[in-house]
Amino acid sequence: MTDKIAAAWAHLQQVSQATLGQLFAGDATRVEGLSGRIEWDAEEGTSGILFDWSKTHLDADLIAGFESLAQACDFASKRAALLSGEKINNTEGRAATHTAQRGMGDAADVEEATALHARMGMLVEAIHQGALGEVNHLIHIGIGGSALGPALAVDALARDLSLVDVHVVSNIDGVALEQAFAACDPATTMVAVASKTFTTIETMTNAASALKWLGENGVSDPSGRVVALTANPEAAVEWGVDETRVLPFPESVGGRYSLWSSIGFPVALAVGWDEFSAMLAGARAVDEHFASTDGAANLCLRAAFADQYYTRLRGCQTRAVFAYDERLGLFPSYLQQLEMESNGKRVTASGAPVDGPTAPITWGGVGTDAQHAVFQLLHQGTNLVPVDFIASIAPGDALDPAHHAILLTNCFAQGAALMAGGNMAADGKDPARAFPGNRPSATMLCDDLDGATLGALIAFHEHRTFCNAVLMGINPFDQFGVELGKKMAKDIEAGGAEFDASTTALLAKAGL
Repeated sequence: MTDKIAAAWAHLQQVSQATLGQLFAGDATRVEGLSGRIEWDAEEGTSGILFDWSKTHLDADLIAGFESLAQACDFASKRAALLSGEKINNTEGRAATHTAQRGMGDAADVEEATALHARMGMLVEAIHQGALGEVNHLIHIGIGGSALGPALAVDALARDLSLVDVHVVSNIDGVALEQAFAACDPATTMVAVASKTFTTIETMTNAASALKWLGENGVSDPSGRVVALTANPEAAVEWGVDETRVLPFPESVGGRYSLWSSIGFPVALAVGWDEFSAMLAGARAVDEHFASTDGAANLCLRAAFADQYYTRLRGCQTRAVFAYDERLGLFPSYLQQLEMESNGKRVTASGAPVDGPTAPITWGGVGTDAQHAVFQLLHQGTNLVPVDFIASIAPGDALDPAHHAILLTNCFAQGAALMAGGNMAADGKDPARAFPGNRPSATMLCDDLDGATLGALIAFHEHRTFCNAVLMGINPFDQFGVELGKKMAKDIEAGGAEFDASTTALLAKAGL
C-alpha cells in the first residue's frame, strides 16, 4: 500500500457517520444528488435504469474521501488499461477483453469479436431456418460462467417467446442431466458444449453422457448434433465436433465475463439474434458511461464507494441482492460468482497480503418471497447488511395491474422501512416490535426488463466489481482459489494419494 492510499483510508476512517435520517433531513437535494440514469436508444425513444444510492450512508465528505482514494489507486489509468486491452490480468499475463465483445476495446480485439459474432449469427440463423434439420431443444452443457450467464439470460428473456427450448446443465450430478433428457426429444435436440479449455471434467463428462443418450435414442450421428463454444477450437475438433460448428472465443475473455461471446449462443438460439444484439447494446451503453465519466458521477464507481464503505469501514461481511421480478430470479446467483470469484482474494495484485476485508459474501433472492423468509434478519437482526433492490416499472405479465403494483410498493416500502425503523406497538414501547432503522439500501429501477436492460444490469455489475478491485488493489480476473479442491478430487480419482483421517474415512464409507 502506498503512502497516498494509506492516507486516503486514514482520512476516510475519520469521517463522521451521520444516520440516514440525518442525511436526508440535512440535504433537500440528496435524492437527486445520489441518483443517476444510464440510457440507451429503444424502439420508442430511450430506455434506461435509474440507480438510486441515496439510502446509503454516502455523503459529501465520504464521496470526496473515496474520490481521493480512487486517485491514489490510479483508477483512471487502470480503467484505461482495461478498456485498451492491456494485460491487466497480471498473474496470468492476459488482457481482459470482455468489453471488446460489446464493441469497446483495442481495435484488433473489437474486429475479432465482430467476426466471431458474425460466425455465431450465421449458425444461429441456419438452425432457425432448419438447415440442420428440425431443432426444438438445446441442452447447453457448461459450468461456472459458461452456465450461469446463459441460464440467467434464457430464464429472463425466453419466458414469453422461446424459438428453441434451452436447458442449461452444469452439475456433474447425473440427476441434472437426466432432468434435461426427460424434457427433450432426442430426435430434435442439439447439444452445446461450453468449455474454455474443452477439458473441464464436469463439462466433458456430461457431454459424453449426452452423446450416449442421443445414440441410444436413435440419433445416428450424435457428434453431428454438437456445437462447441470454446477458446480451444483444436481440442473441440479433436473431440469430434465438426469445425463448422465450433464457435471460438478469445482466451482473454474470462468465464464469468463470457456471456457476450459465443457462450451467449444458447441465448441467441432461444430468443433470436436481435435480442442478443440488444443485450450487447445495453451493455455497451454502460461501457460508454463507465469509460467517459469520472469520480462519483461514474455510477459504477459510486456503487463501489458504498461497497467499500460498508465492507471496510462498517465491517459488513455480506451484501444482499433482491430482485423484485421473477425473471431475475437467477441474478443473485449470477452475482455470487461474478463478485466472489473476482474479488474473494487474500493477496494484492502484487502478491502482498491484503490489509483489510475484500469481497463480502453476496446473497439474495426474489421479492416478495424473501420478505417472508430472510427480511426478519435484515430489519431486526444484529448484522448490518447493505441491500440492493432491483425492479422494473413495466410489468412482465398481462394479469390484473394490481399484481405489479403490489410488487413495486413492497419493494419500495422495504427500503423505506429499513431506513426509517420504528416501533409497531400501540404504545411504541414493545422492544420485540422495535425496528432500529438506519439500515442502508440501494435501488436499481429499470424502465422495462428486456435484452438491453439485462445487458446493462450485468455490465454495470462487471464494472462495479472492477472498481472495487482497483480500490482494494487486487486482480479480479484470476481465480486460483477454485483449483486446489479440483486437484485433490483428481488425486482421489487417480488413487494412491494420502488424505487426513476424516477424508479417508468418508472415502471408505462411500466406497471410493
